Amino acid sequence: MQFRTTGSRLALAVTVVLAATALGAGTLATAPAAFAATSATASADQATAAPVFPEGSTLGGMGATGFLSWSFDQSYNRTLLWTPYDGGKSHRIQEPEDGGFAMSGGDVVVLGDASWTVQMRKLTLRNTASPFAADVDIDLTALKGNYVAVLSPTSVLAQITHDDGTAELHVVTKNGTTTTSRKIAGLPADATEFTGSTVKDGHILVGYATGPADARTGGRALIDLTAEKATETYASVESGYDFTSLMFSGSHVAWLDYAAGTGLYVTSVDRTTHEVKKTVIGSRQTSWYYELVGGSLVYGNASTPAKAVSLATGAVTDLGVTASASAASADGSAVLQGSRAADGSGLFRVAAAADGTPAVTKLAATGTPEVWEPLAIQQVHVPDTADLDKTGGKVTLGWTLSRADAYLDVTLTHTATGKEFTKRLTAPTSGTLFSFDWDGVIAGLDAPNGTYAVEAEATPVDGIGEPASQGWLMNVVRTADPHDYTNNGSTDVLARDAAGVLWRDDLRDRPVNGQVKPALRTKIGSGWNTYKQIESVGNVGGAATGDLIAVDTAGVQWLYLGKGDGTFAPRVKVGTGWQIYNKIAGGSDLDGDGRPDLVATDSAGTLWFYKGTGNYAKPYAARVSRGGSWQVYNQLTAVGNIAGSAAGDLIARDTSGVLWLYQGNGSGGFSLRVRIGGGWGAFSQLVGAGDLDNDGRPDLIAYGSGGTYVYRSTGVATAPFSRQTTSLYAGEGTKFTSVL
Repeated sequence: MQFRTTGSRLALAVTVVLAATALGAGTLATAPAAFAATSATASADQATAAPVFPEGSTLGGMGATGFLSWSFDQSYNRTLLWTPYDGGKSHRIQEPEDGGFAMSGGDVVVLGDASWTVQMRKLTLRNTASPFAADVDIDLTALKGNYVAVLSPTSVLAQITHDDGTAELHVVTKNGTTTTSRKIAGLPADATEFTGSTVKDGHILVGYATGPADARTGGRALIDLTAEKATETYASVESGYDFTSLMFSGSHVAWLDYAAGTGLYVTSVDRTTHEVKKTVIGSRQTSWYYELVGGSLVYGNASTPAKAVSLATGAVTDLGVTASASAASADGSAVLQGSRAADGSGLFRVAAAADGTPAVTKLAATGTPEVWEPLAIQQVHVPDTADLDKTGGKVTLGWTLSRADAYLDVTLTHTATGKEFTKRLTAPTSGTLFSFDWDGVIAGLDAPNGTYAVEAEATPVDGIGEPASQGWLMNVVRTADPHDYTNNGSTDVLARDAAGVLWRDDLRDRPVNGQVKPALRTKIGSGWNTYKQIESVGNVGGAATGDLIAVDTAGVQWLYLGKGDGTFAPRVKVGTGWQIYNKIAGGSDLDGDGRPDLVATDSAGTLWFYKGTGNYAKPYAARVSRGGSWQVYNQLTAVGNIAGSAAGDLIARDTSGVLWLYQGNGSGGFSLRVRIGGGWGAFSQLVGAGDLDNDGRPDLIAYGSGGTYVYRSTGVATAPFSRQTTSLYAGEGTKFTSVL
């Protein structure tokens, strides 16, 4: 996954890249120009966008583009916060449990697996100059290495300890999956207990112990990181492995020492004359800070105002700041956390002016910084089951994000077919709930029932940071429709043309602008003129979708089981002798047992009832006579329960075009017929089409040369239908020989 970041923060850092052979790609090893050389420039930067130092926090380090602070929460967990100089949002950094952090003057924060930094081996390098770039993990365990200092976003200085106890100082670099280790030359062969200073101008001051085992003394060496060798060495009383502070500038090297009766003092060495000086700081029991700025030692504590002592002349300058903490910067300046009478609390930069004297400018005021929150999906509002017939054909899907400045890409994938619905949601007018109503439609068709993978990916509008994603499963269900062959809840009307081709029109599950409309026509196959009768009979084989019965000219009855995808399984022979019937009607549950039944009339006018069995191999029980005189009808249609009786109903049209309703009595028989209208001779086909408008009652489609109409059920036996226009078969009133 690719990330990008703004260039504003990077514009503050001016760096020189070391040779690739020295520290590897991406190495930053020279003094960054994070701070302007004059207070006037610094003031201009601050006027543009002043950073805020978090109230109640402690300064943790300075970088080229920002500073690190830390504090403890109510559970005593340490919170690290990186704040850019440009006034942008601060970023939280998660410190490892029981681990520690370190910086070396650059923008890289090292997170390690031990609270004492010299014991850290498993390292994570976080480049705060590009806060959304991938972290670099360096594991020193296999090298038997321990952390000394961080040199770049991909490199650290490490002590490599051999089995015999001897040690070497190495540059360890991680490029991709490859880790390389290169030895620093020019150090004593017996040097151990390495510690490091801030990295400046491609150099670092390291401390170590050397000499016989029973008389170890300290040593200091200035390392040229480009050449990977020690260029200057200095003697010291001790290594300072657990107690020191290494400092250097263009004119001096210095470190903290201690002597009983004297207390804390800083040993400084003039790099040109090699003159050694000791500057007493004070009691070891007091928390002092101390930094080297040019040729001056800056030090103080929470109750002693900061002062700068010239190492050349001994002149003391009161800096006017009372501080509690400090940090060195890679450009040679130092930053104090404290307050000044003139402008309150915050961070103050101490830098050498042109004449070498220390100058103080305010860098940041204390306050509450705006903290960047990573984009996250906090809550998912997706139901496990969406019953679209209970919710008006739609389902509300929503996601609560941690931020509103994002867009959300939603993908619904039907797991059985791979059909997809996608939608992009933009920020809501208020709050962080991104939601929409899905109408259960994919590409203009009612989506199939079944399981959907609901995936959401939230992306920050500004492109900064990693997208957040969430997956969910949702089951879409609808009431079974006996005329549904595509398992999407909507009626599918079948029609055979004069050439014997069978077509399927998938209707919309609900009226569109008040009208029942087709969504898609699909060719099922040819050769259907083999059959003299074809009938949609509902679910007779136990599956969820409807089936077909077809009778050929020899009187053989064939069953086509619906597969649920709009096609049918190979035909199965389920009966013979059906040539005696001139009309058949199926798909209506006439006896109230939950299974669709079939009726047929013979040439003598007898109506025969075939009870549905639910067994696809023998879908109907033996026939039972339901009376004679049915020869007066030229159209017979099973329409389901349209008038609220005990079971499904039949409608029959006589030769005069009068339509009669036979209400089911629940035992396979019918009550006395009811005349429901005349003029129905205009239609060649009457189709019991299931529930077209989702009002809970089955409806009728009438097809003829004068047009096709939808007759919605009213629930009233004496006037059971209300006619509506439809675009189904518009202009095709004579095209089809059978509609079912």
